[in-house]
Parts: sequence; structure tokens; C-alpha cells
Amino acid sequence: MDRRKILTGFGSALVATALPRTGYAQDARHLIPIRFSQDEIFRTTVCLRPFRAAGPRIEAEDMGRKRIVHNYGHGGAGWSLSWGSAEAAVTLAMENRPKSIAVIGAGAIGLTTALMAQRAGASVTIYAKDRFPDVRSARATGTWSPDSRVAKTDAVAADFPERWEHMARRSWTMHQSYVGLADNPVEWMDHYYLRNPQPPVPDNPTDIDPGFLYLERRLGDIVPSSHPLGPDQHRFNAEQVRRRSVLTFNIAALSHQLTEDFLIAGGRFVPMTFDTPSDLNRLKEKVIINCTGYGARALFKDESITPVRGQIVWLPPQEGVHYGFMYRGVFVVARRDGIVVQALGPNENFGWNDDNEQPDMAAAHATLAALSDVFK
Repeated sequence: MDRRKILTGFGSALVATALPRTGYAQDARHLIPIRFSQDEIFRTTVCLRPFRAAGPRIEAEDMGRKRIVHNYGHGGAGWSLSWGSAEAAVTLAMENRPKSIAVIGAGAIGLTTALMAQRAGASVTIYAKDRFPDVRSARATGTWSPDSRVAKTDAVAADFPERWEHMARRSWTMHQSYVGLADNPVEWMDHYYLRNPQPPVPDNPTDIDPGFLYLERRLGDIVPSSHPLGPDQHRFNAEQVRRRSVLTFNIAALSHQLTEDFLIAGGRFVPMTFDTPSDLNRLKEKVIINCTGYGARALFKDESITPVRGQIVWLPPQEGVHYGFMYRGVFVVARRDGIVVQALGPNENFGWNDDNEQPDMAAAHATLAALSDVFK
């Protein structure tokens, strides 16, 4: 089972048990079509997701007088697993009951880890070169995807699925606590998965299964299933359509909410750059949680981190448009802080081991062009 089949809604185990659902916020027959106009592009961003075949690194090591707890390498599951991995890292950090903790990195993992450390009773300072919106996690698609390129089947420890499930369920609970707040930092959204019959194509030797580990079926009791819509129940140009409720992060609002929560609880931000592990000796705190994400590859010389490049084309929010869909390998999410459009490429190797963070405008225009006939 690959990520592409799960994202299209036609390959997930959750679909097999799908039951009709009612109470959706929008009637799919009356969805307002999205304008995919190239002259409305206001930003194109690239994010390097920090993939580790063994899964996120959540472990402690002693470096001189410092205790370093690592919490990085979440692939495309950073926002989704943030709270659960933060809890696991903070448990290690609090073993000797330190009064103060340093967190390095101010992205999704850094902010949630800092908040979890505050909940555990520690005084917390975040040291980071960048803050939102300049962190990489500000460029995410913003959808619940806890197993998106999170690990490889042949590289994980035997207990990883259980640890992943605990992190995912803990994160799910914490994310739910932000639903319904002002500015909608986290909310539910209808997603539509569109399919047309595909003509046979020659075997592509580069289209091999990269061996990613897919675990979301373990959450079948809490994650809503998809269900089919008939031809007269939607306005998409597709022969098969499924709909599913998906948890969505409006990242601008969520980042501001997390930052405010951290500051209200007495947290501090200190601008600082770290080039080598020895730079950590400048910090007064004896316990440091490393949440540097892809930055850990250079800082700690961790060659186990593989970059997975993803490019997003940003369009302004459009009145009355609040849904997402997947069509011809392009993923669209009409969030309140912008409409994000991302090409997923022809296969699961798309973006693999590509560390180019420069936007490709030709590809951006081609991505929008591919959506020209999505609506009837």
C-alpha cells in the first residue's frame, strides 16, 4: 500500500470499511470551483522533509556535561506526530527532573516540545536561528498525515509500529483540543479523491516501491473513512469520487497559537545559531532537546537523514472555498490561510534525495495547468 493510493482514497484499508456519513458542511453538488489562475500565485515554496529510514530519532545522549535529547526526522509527518513525539522526548528529558530545559529549533516539533516541557514543570527557553514564518514547517500542506514517509519497513525496530501508534493517538488528542478555537488553528475539512480510468502504460523501471511503512490503518477506530459519491452528487470531472473528513492545520493560525501559549506560560525565545554540537556548551541549561529537523543533518552530521523535496504553489483564499481534493497526482487544500497546490509526481520517488530548495516556477505553472479541467 503506497502513499499515493492512500491519498487518492482508493487504496487505504480505511476505505474497505467505509460507511455512509452525514452532516458534511458542504453539498458537493454546489462546491464553488477554485480559480487556478497563474497570475494569482503569490508565493511558491519548497520544503525539505527530513526522512529517516528508521523513523524519527527520539533518544538521549550525554555530551560532556550536557544531556541531549534528540527529536527529529519525522519525514512528512512532522505536524501530525508533533505532540506525541514531543511527549516521548520530554519524558527522556525529565528523567532527572531538571528545573530548566533548552529547546533548539522553533518549528512544529520545537514549539510542541517546548509546550510539553512546560506542562511537565520545566522552565523552557527556545534557541533558534529562525521563527515562524521562516521555519521549514511553515511550508507544509497542513493535513493530518501521521505516516507520510515516516519510515521504511525494512529499517524500523520491531516495536516501532506500537510507538508510532502511541505518538499518533496522543497527537490526535492534542490537535482536537485546538478545534473550535478563534481563527480555526485546527479544523475538519472535506477532501475529495478523484479518479478517471487510466490507459495502460509501459513498465517504468524507476517506478519502484521505495518500501515506506504505512500504519494509518492502526487508527481506523478514530480516523474517519471515505465513502463514494454518485455521478449526480458532485461537480468534479471524474468517474469515481470519494469523500472523507480530514483534520486540517491552518498553519499560520496554529503557529501563532502555539507561540502565544508558550509565551503566556513563561517561555522565552533567544535568537541563536548552532554550527557544531560544541556550540551547545554556550547554553546554561544542562538538558537540551534537539528539534532542528532537517538542520540536524548538518549540525550533528547525521547522514541518516534524506531530504524529500516538496514544492507548494500558493493561491489567495477564495470566498466560500473550503475543501481539498486529489486529482491527477496534484493535491489541493483550500485552507483559510491560503490555497496550497502540490504536485506529488508520477511515483513515490518524486522529490527523493533532492535538496534543492529553490522554487521551480515552470513546474509551478504546469501544476496549475494540470487542474484546468477538474470541474464539470
